Amino acid sequence: MPASSSTEHTSSPEEVCPICHGTGWVVLDVPVGHPDFGRAVPCQCRLEEIRRQRLAKLRALSNLDVLENMTFENFLPDGIGLSKDRQRNLRAAYETARKFAENPEGWLLLLGGYGCGKTHLAAAIANARLAQGDVVLFVAVPDLLDYLRATFSPASTVGYDERFETIRQAPLLVLDDLGAQASTPWAQEKLYQIFNYRYNARLPTVITSNQQLDEIEIRVRSRLSDPSLVQIVTILAPDFRRAGVDQYQSELSTLGLHSHQTFETFSLREQELTASEHENLKRALTLAKSYAEDPKGWLVFTGTFGCGKTHLAAAIANQQVALGRGVPMFVVVPDLLDHLRATFSPDSPVSYDKRFEEVRTTPLLILDDLGTESATPWAREKLFQLLNHRYVAQLPTVITTSDPMDQVEPRLRTRMLDTSRCTVFAIEAPAYHGGGKASKHKRGRRR
Repeated sequence: MPASSSTEHTSSPEEVCPICHGTGWVVLDVPVGHPDFGRAVPCQCRLEEIRRQRLAKLRALSNLDVLENMTFENFLPDGIGLSKDRQRNLRAAYETARKFAENPEGWLLLLGGYGCGKTHLAAAIANARLAQGDVVLFVAVPDLLDYLRATFSPASTVGYDERFETIRQAPLLVLDDLGAQASTPWAQEKLYQIFNYRYNARLPTVITSNQQLDEIEIRVRSRLSDPSLVQIVTILAPDFRRAGVDQYQSELSTLGLHSHQTFETFSLREQELTASEHENLKRALTLAKSYAEDPKGWLVFTGTFGCGKTHLAAAIANQQVALGRGVPMFVVVPDLLDHLRATFSPDSPVSYDKRFEEVRTTPLLILDDLGTESATPWAREKLFQLLNHRYVAQLPTVITTSDPMDQVEPRLRTRMLDTSRCTVFAIEAPAYHGGGKASKHKRGRRR
């Protein structure tokens, strides 16, 4: 709408604006009855000043000055001493963040452990947009809540409503460390209001968190789970402060005991099996080889003890080592639970949280003999937490079990039966005994 004077003019600081005559405000020239009739709006001469003031307020809240060295240029996208899998994962996170910084649209959720680089990437996005002259608010979630609480002080120079609007309407909002805040009802409500507003308005937002998606407050999680708006990136790199220690084989892994179990040493047992069993075992071998070339999603082998499923799982892991992709974690499920229980001992050199995090975030996990563990409520809960995290994060996982699928714990079974993320293959061959070919009559009775 035109102002009361139709001539646009931006005055210099030395001269009085001929439109607003130095008041900084103009009344729109609109007919009576128009919603904007009689409403004063900032004059063109004040718009740049208002933008600078808004930017200054956001920078004061952001505290980005102490993070100005966190840029894409000084980020190490291949890490230091990482396995090939983790190098690829970190570089993919770097490229995703850089692409987002070039054109901030939608939301970007960066998940990962302490020191993995997610805050650096989030700050790099903010600094890149600031360099382009954009208005950006970067704030740690606990600090954000403190800033809101501070407005209730009698000494506060800004009101709660003004600060809250500044935060939730920021053109680009970067929220660091979601989940580190004190989870009071008030804090949950304020965060939900911010997320919900920005979700409905589709405002560009970057979030980092040490938590997993299923650990985040359910109302916020529902917004973060919308694939039409949110890109979720899970960074697998360990703490950069521990650079160079990623290549070792975890003490949990027993892959060394299975070094002889490769695809080359796997026997299709032509002289022992019936034609259908032989064909079934051949398909299992082909499936395992294909998975080893590009491990994605879950692969579950079921079958009786000694049918070859552990050999195929170990062969997948050994193939990764042969290809220089790092050492996957191969662990028998009952042994894994014993390792977790051992962390509760006062003499344990490692905490439970560290041990559990090591397993659930390893780039490729092979869980052997699921179902042979002691089925206590604690064991069932730990296995569900572990596998549910890997399911949500879409981390490659190989599982072997002697249990039929209808006997697998229901919560795990629902994950395994999701054909978009998991392939289940039932090996029909009986246990290997090294004998000659049995008659079809006997083989039929054995079934």
